[in-house]
Amino acid sequence: MGTNGSTMLEPLRQGLPPLDPAAVSSAASCALPARYEAVREARKFTRVTLDQWELADRFDDVCLVVSELVTNALRHALPASAPRCREPGREASPVRLHLLRWTGRLVCAVRDPSQDSPVARETDDFSAESGRGLFLVDSFSDGWGWHPMAGALGGKVVWALFRLRPGE
Repeated sequence: MGTNGSTMLEPLRQGLPPLDPAAVSSAASCALPARYEAVREARKFTRVTLDQWELADRFDDVCLVVSELVTNALRHALPASAPRCREPGREASPVRLHLLRWTGRLVCAVRDPSQDSPVARETDDFSAESGRGLFLVDSFSDGWGWHPMAGALGGKVVWALFRLRPGE
């Protein structure tokens, strides 16, 4: 786990509503391994971070969005050949979760190695076991988007924005 989200600011600014980089008050990030248990790790990291930022009351919505973004990255953005190792300490970290807080805004961003666009599926079958992830992200956040990463990192970032109430 780390707290340096500054490397994420430049590419995020390309796809987010206008944000003053000087207004960033907090940033945290963590590497997530290529295993589905990483979703639980992402939720735990989100809980700890929001508690530190005194935003615990936003946990339910933010956690749901983080869970969906990380699940989508693990399920759809990793190459089929990527090992989904279940042994801690024996996996790479191809997915990274970033939490960025500006005055009045919180952004959850998940970086993955794929250049493919996330696909929001239109479905009327709400009993289906999958296919509603981005619908949930759209429903529980104040906006979301994605963009390819530039430079040596490659891949893409999928982000969700939460507006914070005054005083948060």
